[in-house]
Order: sequence, then structure tokens, then C-alpha cells
Amino acid sequence: MRQLLPALIILSVMTFTFTSCRKSEKSSGIPVPVFSTYHPETPDEAEKLREIYYGLLTPVEVTNIFERLDIPFSDTIVLAPENRDLYMSSYKAAMNLGVYGVDMGYMKLFGINRQTVSYLSAIKSLSERLNMPDTFLADAIGGLNADMSNADSLTTLMNNAYAKIDAHLRGEGSEGTLGLMLMGGWIEAMYLATQLAYDPENPDPEVVGKIAEQKYSLTSLLSFMKNYYDDPMVVFYTKKLKYLNRWFDTFDIYYQPGDVAVDTLRQVITTSGTEMNVTVGTLNEIRDYVARIRAEVTAV
Repeated sequence: MRQLLPALIILSVMTFTFTSCRKSEKSSGIPVPVFSTYHPETPDEAEKLREIYYGLLTPVEVTNIFERLDIPFSDTIVLAPENRDLYMSSYKAAMNLGVYGVDMGYMKLFGINRQTVSYLSAIKSLSERLNMPDTFLADAIGGLNADMSNADSLTTLMNNAYAKIDAHLRGEGSEGTLGLMLMGGWIEAMYLATQLAYDPENPDPEVVGKIAEQKYSLTSLLSFMKNYYDDPMVVFYTKKLKYLNRWFDTFDIYYQPGDVAVDTLRQVITTSGTEMNVTVGTLNEIRDYVARIRAEVTAV
């Protein structure tokens, strides 16, 4: 889903460039960064580079954090697939189409194959409610039934299906619906990360870094959605995202001079590490407000 917002690349890079330059210009008035993702300069760590996607946070990135911290799978935090029949409005169907996509990826990456079929069916039902051709998900369903163990194959099939959904919504002039779907997925990914990986009592710098770096993807999402204010639900949820963005605006992400590269094609910032002057209090506010938005998105 990183390729869904190509028109926002320039804006995102401008935001990144301004922030990264602050590192070399910071004065004594700027707070000392609290968290750092730089690794010790050992032979094993010297060649490692950190990739920061300024598109959307993907299920793969979320799951990599969980695996590294040895956090087990939780079947109580994902949205129940049975709820699909309760989302009758188009805006609810769109947002939860994004939610279910993230949840299905989360489950598949943990090897929870048995329930993946239910989530794929939920995605199919909601896409049809948005008048999508049922052929969009036919290949993914057939591929899943053929090989339940191949997570990479399903990921490819689902990426293709969401690309078709993206093209269909744009072709129909329904970019506002697309924005709501992207927002639902972004909120769900942030919800999983902040609820399962973030520990305010002992915050892991890598987890903090991944959460803090979503200020880039949130900027992209807001820039996309503000173009479709003819949809009242887009206006409604954009205001909530702007309120959330207040906390992201309270901190900066710093890069060492010369230790950064931007790939606008892949929408990736490559660096050996970052420093952030974000506080635990701010992270808690982000976690709690994401949970509030997620509750509204998934409410029936």
C-alpha cells in the first residue's frame, strides 16, 4: 500500500528535509533527544541501515517489531470478522476494509492460517458493499485455498487486490472513500503497535522510533484526505487526524549530517539511526487517542 500515495512524495520529502536539517542547526534551546535508534559501532552493526517508510505503516513492519521483542500473537485485539455484516454505511465499510486488511496481514504473518480465511471473506464482503467487482479478490481467495502456508504468496495476491481496489475507486471518482480506507488501515496498524509493542514503563527505542516516524505517514495521509472535503465523513475524520497530529508536532526526529538518503520511488528514508526528543507522556497521548479513533471506526 506504499504506492497508493505517489502524489504526496514531494510534500513528504520537504517535511523530512526540514526536520533532518534541524540536527545540524540545533541550538541549546532545543531539547536533548530522549530516544535513539543508533546502534553501537560494532562490526556486526556497522553495515545495518534503518529504512523509514514515509508512506503507510504496513503489517510487515508491525509484525517485525513484535517478533524482535518476542511478543506473542493476541487474538483479542483484532477486529472480529463477524462485524462485517454490521457495517452497512459506505464510510464504515471503507474504513473497516482497511482495518481488516491490516488484521489479516497481522494474523497471516504469525501463521494463524485458520482464521485468515474469515478475514479474507470479511474484506470481500465490504469491498462488494462498496460496489467493487468480486473478481478483485477471487485470485487471493483461490491462492489462499491452494496454499495456506505461503504467507509471501498471499501478501502478493492481497497487494494486487488492494491495487485493483485503489484503481477502481480512483476511476469512479471515489478518492474520498479510498482515503477513509487508507485511514482505517493506518489507525489499525498504529493501534496494534501502541497497544502490543509499546511499554510506557520500559519503552523500547526501536518501538518508540517506529511510532514516532509515523509523523511522516500521517502528514501524507492528511495531505491526501484534505483534497476530498466534498465528502462530509472525510472532513469529520480528517479533523480527528489533525487533532492527533498535534502530539506528533511536539517533537522532532534528528539525523546525523551525511547519514541519510531519500528514495522517492520506494518512499524510503535510509539512515543508520535516528534521535527523537519525544517524551513518554506524548507517546501515551498518541496511544490513547489512536485507541479512541479506532473505537469509533470499528463501532457498530
